Amino acid sequence: MLEPPVRTNQIPRQIPSQTMFTRPIVGMLMGGVLPFGCIFIQLFFILTSIWSHQTYYMFGFLFLVYVILIITTAETTVLLCYFHLCAEDYHWWWRSYLTSACTAFYFLMYSLYFYKYRLAIDGLANSMLFFGYSLLIAIFFATFTGSVGFFSCFAFTHKIYSIVKLD
Repeated sequence: MLEPPVRTNQIPRQIPSQTMFTRPIVGMLMGGVLPFGCIFIQLFFILTSIWSHQTYYMFGFLFLVYVILIITTAETTVLLCYFHLCAEDYHWWWRSYLTSACTAFYFLMYSLYFYKYRLAIDGLANSMLFFGYSLLIAIFFATFTGSVGFFSCFAFTHKIYSIVKLD
């Protein structure tokens, strides 16, 4: 079990008023854009291969995009966590998870776009199948990217607060 690097106060501090960019919803929406921007080209090819019966054969490049997604998610979440800590907002736990998990929201929006403009699906059953699988993938994606963001922020805050010397 990890021990906290510093002793915390039992009485919570008052958080000063936040600017527009450090509010939770705005930060979460901003934090999900960059990781999604790294994967949306490959997402087109993957969705096309699944729903249009085409062959996907770029698995090496897909692994590279996967690594870039992990790095981008971690860096974006740590950067936004640092901005919140500098603004004296210490509620970073759930915010770090939800900031990086917001990438799944953009995945769902892209799935709607793909369904409307790229697919020619007829029938209610096929549409329900598409949206059901898209929702399951989005839940998995949110869990994955949220976990990457949380653990990277946890390691970051543990590192910066273990360096602090308090007498």
